[in-house]
Amino acid sequence: MHDSLLACDQAHMARALELARRGLFSTHPNPRVGCVIVAADGEIIGEGWHVRAGEPHAEVHALRQAGARARGATAYVTLEPCSHHGRTPPCAEALVTAGVARVVAAMQDPNPQVAGRGLARLEAADIAVSCGVLESEARALNPGFIKRMECGLPHVRVKLAMSLDGRTAMASGESQWITGPAARAAVQRLRARSSAIITGVDTVLCDNARLTVRPDELGVEPEQAALAAARPPLRVLIDGQLRVPLSAAFFQAGPALVVCVEEGGRSAEYQAAGHRLLCLPGAEGRVDLSLLLLELAAVGVNELLVEAGPRLAGAFARAGLVDEYRIFMAPQLLGSSARPLLDWPLARMSEAPQLSIREIRAVGRDWQIIATPA
Repeated sequence: MHDSLLACDQAHMARALELARRGLFSTHPNPRVGCVIVAADGEIIGEGWHVRAGEPHAEVHALRQAGARARGATAYVTLEPCSHHGRTPPCAEALVTAGVARVVAAMQDPNPQVAGRGLARLEAADIAVSCGVLESEARALNPGFIKRMECGLPHVRVKLAMSLDGRTAMASGESQWITGPAARAAVQRLRARSSAIITGVDTVLCDNARLTVRPDELGVEPEQAALAAARPPLRVLIDGQLRVPLSAAFFQAGPALVVCVEEGGRSAEYQAAGHRLLCLPGAEGRVDLSLLLLELAAVGVNELLVEAGPRLAGAFARAGLVDEYRIFMAPQLLGSSARPLLDWPLARMSEAPQLSIREIRAVGRDWQIIATPA
């Protein structure tokens, strides 16, 4: 009986996670959450997912669909129902009012304002509570929200494209296009799910990069593409000495945040053009990347995508700030004079950082490697 109930719980939670993934591009700064409500006879009577901040949470959507039939039912939620008044009323209270008999949560909410209080409110109302069903899958859905709540930092994902011989661009800086269309679509999806994208001067000047999300290249359903278009990620340029001209394509693509070490007399120019300047001087005349991550987390950045050349990507790596590498490997050779993957001079094997490979899979003609620091 217990095994049968567990299998049933897992199946319904898997559906709730599937619903939650629909908010992959749109829920920032909130977590992606899905909810399924199941009647006592096993029929699914309500489904919902959180679309965007300020709008009803997943539980509310599912309860509205279930109506009066929610009384005595079981609610499956991918994250502990909230217990506090934010931009929307608490979902734990809505479940109590609806009269559900049981709530199954995939994981506890890491938000200190909730952190078990939602489950405690349900138990106080004599609702049976279970927590931890498909928890690893639920955590994988919201790595940035979890890290921001637990550590006050965003989840940093570094995207790299390289040849089979580990090169990222020709000696001249030319790099378009190492990878094929399928890999570039995958990068578009990485951008769309990110709260912010960081790049550097080399990428903006050499590649004429805009770092925007192009909805028609995402390779997703129209509804998902529309959600991505409606919530463009914050674009951040690290330009210590303010070298990039305002005429660059990056600035023409819309408002951006420029991080420098000294504003000089140009701050008024950037502000007049609709951009924001942030001065964060660090050691050796460089931007303080650790402080930048704290600043971004403070404004709700969950997942941060670094799309930059070897120097900036290497700086994040050397500082130990990378949570995940997404490496796209193309079936070509760029030769010994081409640029390396990271600017990270190492002298001995003992200095070589170790990575754990989480996944390798084909993406069109290329390969995608997901790796994390060991």
